[in-house]
Amino acid sequence: MGSLPELTVGRLFSSWHLDVPALLLVVLLGTLYGWGVRRLRQRGEPWPVARVAAFALLGLGTLVVATMSALAGYDHALFWPAAVQNVLLDLIAPLGMALGDPLRLAVRALPERAAGRVRRALTGRLVRLLTFPLVSTALVLTTELTVYFTPYFETALRDGWLHELMYLHLLLAGCLFVVPVLTGEETLPSWCTHPVRAALVFVDGIIDAVPGIVVMTHGTLIAGAWYLHHAPPWAPDVEHDQQLGGGAMISIAELVALPFLLAILMQWARTERAQTAELDSRLEAELVPAAGPEQAPEQAAELVRPWWETENGEVAQRIRQQRPGRGR
Repeated sequence: MGSLPELTVGRLFSSWHLDVPALLLVVLLGTLYGWGVRRLRQRGEPWPVARVAAFALLGLGTLVVATMSALAGYDHALFWPAAVQNVLLDLIAPLGMALGDPLRLAVRALPERAAGRVRRALTGRLVRLLTFPLVSTALVLTTELTVYFTPYFETALRDGWLHELMYLHLLLAGCLFVVPVLTGEETLPSWCTHPVRAALVFVDGIIDAVPGIVVMTHGTLIAGAWYLHHAPPWAPDVEHDQQLGGGAMISIAELVALPFLLAILMQWARTERAQTAELDSRLEAELVPAAGPEQAPEQAAELVRPWWETENGEVAQRIRQQRPGRGR
């Protein structure tokens, strides 16, 4: 590896290089997503433009920035670009992809038989285990700590294919937590309601800062032998470089927690509005007389009982508690 020019602000935004495996992954994901959107639109079914933009710009765009921008060009010479790169892959890119709702798009766009296979796969034991909130959070934390505090990271710097696999490993680990929490109602336990998800995201935001704190305060250099040997003359002290990387990891982890939490809260609000609208429509339907005009009002009232008096759902129980005077 030749000596790199000093990393300035201008080069940070203008220096790009081609990463063929990463480009193939971006093209594959983008093509599949675009095919799904096209199929829906051909059938006259809408798909929100905002979801397409989130998947393409925030999801795939972040993947491109992490693997083909100056971060990837300088990650073998400086630690902090590698640290930022890895956080983008396991936090921000999965968030963008999840906001695009690819699982629901796949189920709606695929033929019925293929969609059934996808549903069975999503509700299988392995997927449910890996996406169980506590398990997926532990996997993300374990992945980040394993990358930095085992020979994994330094070996990946020496081996290009292992470096590409590390990219994929970080991306998949992040998706296991983010995608189900935002879009995977079928894979999550029934108790994982929107309030619970909001609490999980809040806790996850705290946990995501742990690797950055450990990296920033760790007494031993991470991949120290590599960076001491490959650091260019203009680079900061290797220990200071590691502290910069740890600080960047903490900052990005905390910044991404806010939009993640806001997305959950917005979903919660939409769900509440939909449930309220459904409740209002059903209550209005109860006011329509079910009997003919020749029957007395008392007889009509006897024939029609409100659904919330006969069902045992959560909404029905809530209404009965608000109407203690009405018997079943």
